[in-house]
Amino acid sequence: MNVNRFIFISLLIDLLAFTLILPLLPSLLECFAKQDTSGLYNYVDNFIKSTQRWIGGPQMFNRSLFGGLLGSMFSFLQFISMPIIGMLSDVYGRRPLYFLCLLGISVSYFFWSISINHFGIFVLFRILNGLCKGNVSLCTAIITDSTTEDKRGKGFATIGIAFSIGFIVGPLIGAILSKLQLPSLDGGTSNDSCFQLFPPIFALILSLINLIFSYHYLPETLLPYKRTTSICTSLIDAFHYINPWSLFSFKIVKNLNTKEKSILRYGAFVNFFFLFIYSGLEFTLTFLTFVRFNFSSLDQGKLFFYIGLQMFLIQGVILRRINHNYYNHLLLSGIILVIPAFIIVGYSTTLTGLYLGLIPYAYSSAIVIPSLSTTFSSYGHSSQKGILLGIFRSIGALARAFGPMTMSFIFWRFGIETAYTIGSILLLIPLYLGYQYHFKCKTYRSTFE
Repeated sequence: MNVNRFIFISLLIDLLAFTLILPLLPSLLECFAKQDTSGLYNYVDNFIKSTQRWIGGPQMFNRSLFGGLLGSMFSFLQFISMPIIGMLSDVYGRRPLYFLCLLGISVSYFFWSISINHFGIFVLFRILNGLCKGNVSLCTAIITDSTTEDKRGKGFATIGIAFSIGFIVGPLIGAILSKLQLPSLDGGTSNDSCFQLFPPIFALILSLINLIFSYHYLPETLLPYKRTTSICTSLIDAFHYINPWSLFSFKIVKNLNTKEKSILRYGAFVNFFFLFIYSGLEFTLTFLTFVRFNFSSLDQGKLFFYIGLQMFLIQGVILRRINHNYYNHLLLSGIILVIPAFIIVGYSTTLTGLYLGLIPYAYSSAIVIPSLSTTFSSYGHSSQKGILLGIFRSIGALARAFGPMTMSFIFWRFGIETAYTIGSILLLIPLYLGYQYHFKCKTYRSTFE
């Protein structure tokens, strides 16, 4: 089987399973608040309430803070595990590490399926799932191994398409499955949200299918003579992807000229500050709709479908057709439009206002990071592209590790309107850095014309 086709199918299956939980999180946390038998939820909740009495904060937003902590924990574990998994794949090959990641993901979904009324097992599911999500970065490495530079862009595009379809369809499937009811002991049906067994069981089935599919069709793309022989050297390289100072100083990239390094640093800070704020507010969106509009899981699924479909169309119509020289203009337009988008969403009291605000939000979601990653990877020598993209992904994961926790805290402490206002104002930072990045890119290109 063609490697690009394999990556598309395997990643799509993985993302369909991964996104099932997105519309369910508010209702799941609401359930654990009432019926957790592990005692972990009550322990954390009591800590939050004691903090609440000390600094203030509306109790109605406690669930959003819980969700933010879980979201940040997942991204932080991914930030730590991705470089280590990538390093091990450089030594032992892509196939065994990819298979190991999928096996760990399957085990994590098993824990989700038995976590009913047990918040401790649910947290264990999120921890294991985050640690094993290095399979996504391995997809990039597999494509890099098996394609020439002129065809690599097409391979990376398959990853983007898989993400788009996964985030459009997965949440809606999860929401629909959550409406299916299990029979109760008295012969009726249970409406208890803790009995939403069908989404985790479906995720487990998908992960097992992916495991079998990958075992039969994934070839080893990193030939033995191209592998790293020293695991110690690889560990040192992996540390550079975990150390923020090394990331932003591009210490691991050798022989990078001063001007390019300056441009890339601006791009790195745009990436970090934009995703730090954006991912934080993005994560609180389901809690906003849950609190303000009383959205059910099915309503949340429709919301994700609405956003994802717009993103798919924007990426297909705009990004695929526009000249790459204008990608920095797209980057700036995306950052500019997401500012009023969050203001409209944060202050909307009607569904019409909410869905209107999500139009520029979807545009920014589809445009900013793909545009930035394309221009970012255009610098450096051809042999440095993989390293630069690795740095870009690690910085993004670092931002997502702190964004949900920070913005959920502001959401919890000061309320919806204040959180979205502060977030919109803070987005002026990546906007300013984006203009500097655009100016430096333009000046650097003009020296070669």
